[in-house]
Amino acid sequence: MDFEKRLQRAVERGQQAHDDKACRQAREAVNEDELKSLHSQYRLSLSEHIEACVRKLADHFPGFRYESIYGERGWGASISRDDVRRGERGRDNFFSRLEMTIRPFSEYHVLELTAKGTVLNKEIFNRSHFQLLADADPESFTEMIDLWILEYAELFAAKH
Repeated sequence: MDFEKRLQRAVERGQQAHDDKACRQAREAVNEDELKSLHSQYRLSLSEHIEACVRKLADHFPGFRYESIYGERGWGASISRDDVRRGERGRDNFFSRLEMTIRPFSEYHVLELTAKGTVLNKEIFNRSHFQLLADADPESFTEMIDLWILEYAELFAAKH
């Protein structure tokens, strides 16, 4: 195939990509309300799962204070505790916390899970997992929630 034909095909592919993008943008404008509704549906089920799992974690380690999270930061839950230990330098204070939320709807049209974990004053993770709302798989988010909470439980138990 000569260069002229290849050039023509490249131009046609570029025009097709442009047309596809314009159609997709038109659909997205129409679907804004649908995406908000979908986000609310996912947020509700996932935040309930977060709350249930975080409560179970707190039940295994007495001393944690549970807190529901809702609003600008997202929807989810956190647990935290303060420990005091006697050490070589006298009394030491230690802080442990796990916070997990589903972030609010944004112009980026993503479903986003965030988690921060601290054990004995050391941040052990600060993570985010997201997918486009149109392609989001809530089951993968449920699995990620379980995985991160189990990891926190293991790390807390190992250091405490």
